[in-house]
Amino acid sequence: MTKEPAPAITKKSVAAIKKEPVAVTKKKPTRAIATEPVRALTIEPVRAIEKPYRGETTPPAARYSFKTPQGKKESVPVITQYYPKQIVYPLAKIDRHIDRKLMQAATIAQERAHAHSRSRCWRYVKDALLASGVIDSRPKTALARDAAQELVSNYGFKRLSVNDPFSAPLGSVLVYGTRRTVGHVEIRTRDGFVSDFRSKTPSPRPLLGVYAKL
Repeated sequence: MTKEPAPAITKKSVAAIKKEPVAVTKKKPTRAIATEPVRALTIEPVRAIEKPYRGETTPPAARYSFKTPQGKKESVPVITQYYPKQIVYPLAKIDRHIDRKLMQAATIAQERAHAHSRSRCWRYVKDALLASGVIDSRPKTALARDAAQELVSNYGFKRLSVNDPFSAPLGSVLVYGTRRTVGHVEIRTRDGFVSDFRSKTPSPRPLLGVYAKL
């Protein structure tokens, strides 16, 4: 018996599966977010408010004790606060109609004056007027309240229409007083008033008048 050859089994070729290309998605570049530096927080400890006991009293203000020339003991409070705003007083104006020698008299009196009064106001004003040449002889009156009458009668001074001492022109003579007082005399300076002492403010006495030589 002859065997018939077995038919060759042919395998069908597997169809090549085509893979579609996968679309590559492009990633957008991420932006760097600028972060602020972290600030270190410092926490202060909570302090308890100290309340004064009921029995405590506020300490008295500090005082400075001293002796007067008469030997009397006195004391004044010590100032611990500073006030930057200062009182500014008006400066004296120059009047071209009055004698310029009066301005020189104000300068002379300013140089000779003291820090505090010595109760010789009329004497120092006489010296300044005589040294500047405004008057040619020394006034003879002793009381300051009589200065106005003598300056007008014997030396040619005239009373100005000024009622406010700060409005008195530079070099003018201011006379204060009443019939019951000795009075006071001073010369208007650029930034104050002067007699036997210097002052930023005028005398608190009643003003009799402001006088100058024209």
